[in-house]
Amino acid sequence: METVRNLALLLLRCAVGVIFFYHGVTKATHWSALAGMFGRMGFPGYFGYIAACLETIGGVALVLGLVTRIFGILLAGEMLIAFLRVHLPSGPITHVPGYELPMVLSAASFLIFAFGAGTVSLDHALPKSPWRRV
Repeated sequence: METVRNLALLLLRCAVGVIFFYHGVTKATHWSALAGMFGRMGFPGYFGYIAACLETIGGVALVLGLVTRIFGILLAGEMLIAFLRVHLPSGPITHVPGYELPMVLSAASFLIFAFGAGTVSLDHALPKSPWRRV
């Protein structure tokens, strides 16, 4: 059963990491418009730059399984804030498209935080890593 758990964590990390990387790179390619876009959503403009960096670097880190728990909780928090501050105020889930992605990404990222990277990860492979046990 431990093999299945580690395979599941690897697949989850890769899927979530690729999604975050894609969205982070998309934000980064529109770098000059980020501050205005996030400002219109009610956030300080610099949050857009933080989100782009977090999603791009965090996505790669999740795929590699490197400092997985830190990026897991950071990305879970980012998506929870997106859900609560952007999507939820727009109306009930049945009337507003786009709820699903931040909800699922927040839950999946929190699961990665809770369970760690598994054995197929750099966290596990690095001999003196403080993340080895996770």
